[in-house]
Amino acid sequence: MKTLRLIKLILDRLLLVVSLTLLAVMIVIIIYQVFSRQILNSTPSWSEELSRILFVWVSFLGIAYGFKEKLHIALGLIVNMMPKKVQDIFDYFAKGLVIFLGVIMIYYGWNFTTLMANNVMPGTGLPSSMLYVVMPISGFYVTLYGTALLFKKGMHQEFDDANEE
Repeated sequence: MKTLRLIKLILDRLLLVVSLTLLAVMIVIIIYQVFSRQILNSTPSWSEELSRILFVWVSFLGIAYGFKEKLHIALGLIVNMMPKKVQDIFDYFAKGLVIFLGVIMIYYGWNFTTLMANNVMPGTGLPSSMLYVVMPISGFYVTLYGTALLFKKGMHQEFDDANEE
């Protein structure tokens, strides 16, 4: 069990470090793009395409991180009015859907990645699959965190209205 926790901790750190690094690189590229457009009157052809790739990567990795930290939005108005047993059923159903979504992302993300492997993006010269390979990676993390949620109570952070004052 300690080995599994260590592996999960390493994967958690990897997700966070990669996401933050990609976000920082994206910000630098966009600042450079705006600077070169406004001051130098010349925009590099690769900057917009690379910032778009990084945005897609950060977005998909953010989906997985959102499940890890229980940050996704929940509308539990009707569910919260139901008996506790029914709420638990809906909770496990939602967690099952998250795991199913992760598996779908892995399967179709990998299929789409291999489909786009022979195409090249014009601005960077990178294969188009670089844009899509994040889908199965994110799907792996969503599946991992969805499975971990099965062993935790609830699927979303609980916010108390009294704390907002």
